[in-house]
Amino acid sequence: MIEHLATQHELDPESLRSKLPEGPGVYLFKDSSAAVIYVGKAKNLKKRVLSYFRQPGDLGRKTTVMMHRAGSLEYILTSNEKEAFILESNLIKKHLPRYNIILRDDKQYPWVRLAAEEDYPNLTIVRRPRKDGAYYFGPFSSALSVRSTVKLIDRIFQLRKCRSRDLPRRSRPCLNFQLERCLGPCTQNIPPSRYKEVVAQVRLFLEGRSLELVNFLKRNMEAASDNLDFERAAKIRDQIKAVERTIEKQHVVSTRMGDLDVLGLAQHHGVFLVALLMVRGGLLSGSREFPLKTEGGSSQEVLEAFLKQHYPAEPFIPKRILVSEPVEDLEAIAGWLSDMADKRVYIERPVRGEKFRLVKMAVANAENLLKTRSELAGEDLVRSAQSVLMMNTLPRVMEGLDISNISGEMAVGAVVSFVDGLPHKAGYRNYKIKDVEGIDDYAMMAELVRRRLAGDPPPDLFVVDGGKGHLRAVKRVADQLCPENGPGLVAIAKGDETGGTDKVFIPNRKNPLALREGHPVLLLLMRIRDEAHRRALGYHRKLRAKGLRLSDLDQIAGVGPRRKKLLLKHFGSLEAIAAAEVGELSQVSGISGFMAENIYRFFSKHSGLT
Repeated sequence: MIEHLATQHELDPESLRSKLPEGPGVYLFKDSSAAVIYVGKAKNLKKRVLSYFRQPGDLGRKTTVMMHRAGSLEYILTSNEKEAFILESNLIKKHLPRYNIILRDDKQYPWVRLAAEEDYPNLTIVRRPRKDGAYYFGPFSSALSVRSTVKLIDRIFQLRKCRSRDLPRRSRPCLNFQLERCLGPCTQNIPPSRYKEVVAQVRLFLEGRSLELVNFLKRNMEAASDNLDFERAAKIRDQIKAVERTIEKQHVVSTRMGDLDVLGLAQHHGVFLVALLMVRGGLLSGSREFPLKTEGGSSQEVLEAFLKQHYPAEPFIPKRILVSEPVEDLEAIAGWLSDMADKRVYIERPVRGEKFRLVKMAVANAENLLKTRSELAGEDLVRSAQSVLMMNTLPRVMEGLDISNISGEMAVGAVVSFVDGLPHKAGYRNYKIKDVEGIDDYAMMAELVRRRLAGDPPPDLFVVDGGKGHLRAVKRVADQLCPENGPGLVAIAKGDETGGTDKVFIPNRKNPLALREGHPVLLLLMRIRDEAHRRALGYHRKLRAKGLRLSDLDQIAGVGPRRKKLLLKHFGSLEAIAAAEVGELSQVSGISGFMAENIYRFFSKHSGLT
């Protein structure tokens, strides 16, 4: 519970020494224009804040620069250290302070969903786990890896393969039944208990408990053989062989370790990269990478920021987390994560033995990934884009375009700018679509480009969020307004619902470019496209939220006067509530995960998602 919000204080150490409390809380440094430039958490506010007023030579470069720009301080006193962690996380997300290390991982990794509450569930690939009672397995490092896993399961286990959520009723079974890859519950009288046995086997496989699955299948094979059911025994034998072949390909770390994450950190010229190795059931099941940029931060600060920002957003927190760098508040962070995970979470920095070997492996991965990124950064990446997109000029300045509306109403557009492959915030622009009525995405995109080209000089490349139709609409306007030396054009469309690779289109070419998943140029185009989409959607939500009234909260089932008051106290305004994600809403006292999803769905419906 937050006990006290302090008024703004001037940065006079003697005055602060008498005013600051010694309890836990969060402090905010602000610049001369009252913008928040740093948010920190402290076990002892007085001791922590006063530590910033040492001689400049005793402070790091980033802290020295930050204190030079700081003009005032606010603090929030909390009742315990865990509340301070939550508040710090919320304030960093809200203000995005310049001198905090901000984790930006907008990519939604694919998961496999298995609805346990259904009698005859099937496997589906989703991008966002939900608290709906289903089992979620992942995240997988790529769409290719998740599709390969589902394909393997389809071949080994007799789950139904139809995509519909409800069990369809057919007059005749499908080909999968004929191939003995499905029990055929749509036409056969299969007891739910028998189907649940298959579901249990798939769960063991996806949880990485393959050895346990093999032993289970061997017992079933022996039982079938004892009952003289040799045909069933032969089928189970083939299953066992298929699972054992899969086990041989997996890298066994240690069956004693169970589930753990291994974090390795590398840095190069101010750019940090965290490599996360996921070990599940003693097997190395995948990896993820998280690049971070900071103005002079240390390795310890980066890893601490990663722990505090990454895991609160994750649906699964492993029992053990290994780190490559020392972290100041290791025990406090572990206790905070333990509360979120409803189990004891341990964070360790090993210095010898098998765990140390794993950390070295994670660090080696981080260094290799950072080296690869560095080789294709800046001008090298831009030159690669010029070659891939078959352009005559070097696309140093790229601008992403996107629109957002609800059924044609309150349509807006956004332009984001990237220079040498990096965001250039000064070039970001918002537009209200004025000349288009009704649902016409192509006309809206054309108006956006027309108004953009009526202002500043054109960029080297426009990156359009959409397909060939959007690209043609933009090309007509660009050719008309810039008949000579016009911008290059490319459109990027999202892959299919199962996580297919995004499609890249260029003018005068029928088929999309053949870019492999993970190609640096494809990743750059995706980043620009996603940034434009985020900008357009955020602007649209902001405009829509201005039309909402406090009484609109009453339309949400379960939100009464008490919860309304809690939400407003936490976020400060209706607009902030409308823009909040599910994870942020669920952190409000008295708002459950289910209630948070209800609130999020309500405002999404009234905020536009196109």
